[in-house]
Amino acid sequence: MTTGPIRLYMSMSLDGFIAGPDDKAGQELGRDGGRLFNWLDDRLSPGINGQVFGEALDTGALISGRRTFELADGWQGDHHDGVPIFVLTHHVDPNDESPSSTTFCTDVVACATQARAAANGRAVMVHGAGAAQALLRAGQLDELEIHLVPVLLGSGRRLFETRDTKHMELQLVRQLEGRDALHLRYQVLNP
Repeated sequence: MTTGPIRLYMSMSLDGFIAGPDDKAGQELGRDGGRLFNWLDDRLSPGINGQVFGEALDTGALISGRRTFELADGWQGDHHDGVPIFVLTHHVDPNDESPSSTTFCTDVVACATQARAAANGRAVMVHGAGAAQALLRAGQLDELEIHLVPVLLGSGRRLFETRDTKHMELQLVRQLEGRDALHLRYQVLNP
């Protein structure tokens, strides 16, 4: 069986921010961070934004960073259609409550391997800047799907905040223009 790619899905401002100055883009859309998600207003439409959203929901598993998982309140144990959720974390706390479809992982490669197997040939969705950076460093992130929003936030949380990511080449494999976002998919060439 072939495996689908591990793909980051992230809305981002033109100046590289994934959350506004209030850093609440994941849960409570703040004064600027909410602008990053206006394109989702069309998520149920037959246009480009609806297509992109539908593809994201056709993924077979999810890898999330702990911070994103907690901000989203664990999606109440169900991200979409009951897909398995793998939370990449530095440590598993004995008090962590794991909803039935959630597995906490401390090893990046093992997490990616489990998620690929659980996705059953479909793509694996990645949420969270920290998880994306860890997967990139470990050579486990295959693609980045950036929903580029034509706004300059000026401050907030950046997708690639840390400086420990090595030089990586990306190849643009798809470009779709939707309302309020340019959807860019890049393949990681040298993981």
